[in-house]
Amino acid sequence: MKHSLPHIVALLALLVLPAAFAAPPTPVEVHGALRVEGNRIVGRDGKPAVLKGMSFFWSQWQGQFYNSNVVHWLRDDWNCSVVRAAVGVSSDGVLGNRERETAKAKAVIQAAVDRGMYVIVDWHDHNAHQHQAEAIAFFEDIARTYGKLPNIIYEPWNEPLKDHDWSTVIKPYHEAVVARIRAIDPDNLIVLGTQTWSQEVDKASRDPVKGTNLAYTLHFYAGTHRESLRQKTRTALANGAAIFVTEWGTGEANGAGKLDQNETRLWWQFMDQNRLS
Repeated sequence: MKHSLPHIVALLALLVLPAAFAAPPTPVEVHGALRVEGNRIVGRDGKPAVLKGMSFFWSQWQGQFYNSNVVHWLRDDWNCSVVRAAVGVSSDGVLGNRERETAKAKAVIQAAVDRGMYVIVDWHDHNAHQHQAEAIAFFEDIARTYGKLPNIIYEPWNEPLKDHDWSTVIKPYHEAVVARIRAIDPDNLIVLGTQTWSQEVDKASRDPVKGTNLAYTLHFYAGTHRESLRQKTRTALANGAAIFVTEWGTGEANGAGKLDQNETRLWWQFMDQNRLS
């Protein structure tokens, strides 16, 4: 069968066209397994991996959003590279409903894996030291199920309170939970909550938890936390600590008050300058 030249050109165009519209690489394809190098979180190429995304709300109170449709929408519409499953512990959370809340976490984790995103698995607790055995059981389950995948980031204690001393309460808890995670998953990033609702990263940097691929959690709400908290972060970075902002907001820490746009922009500039996720 003979083909004219225009037909051949059209056929070649059809063959080439799909390649021109190939899907862009996913965040995990771009960065691979994350690791801590010095005071930075880097990807497989050794360059800072700056992730941006959304944290879910407490799982026991807004569990209807813990599904693949929401995760996929955050990736496709908001271009999120990371999501955070905030697994509620007390107040009708994991402590009384372990299977129910764990299933919600796994739904978000699997959706993130399917979409090539990173996922922070957050033990959303202010008094995690009182629930250490439950936290270990939870993270051992997550590590056994997903620990071989580069998507997973562990956050063993969301926000220790102000009266939880770093060296005598928070650090020993982290050491115990990290050891049990590392017995199953030796590689994936673990982000450690710090004193005073995860703000005293400077204190943690002076007495760090020993281990590999460990970073420290910083939380801020722009209407409340300003330059003094940024200075604490600079101190922590200067002391060699890697920092991950796993939760932040534009308003006040108590959820009230107006949104502080100017201070939010200062925080964005600060995070960009310091290559913080």
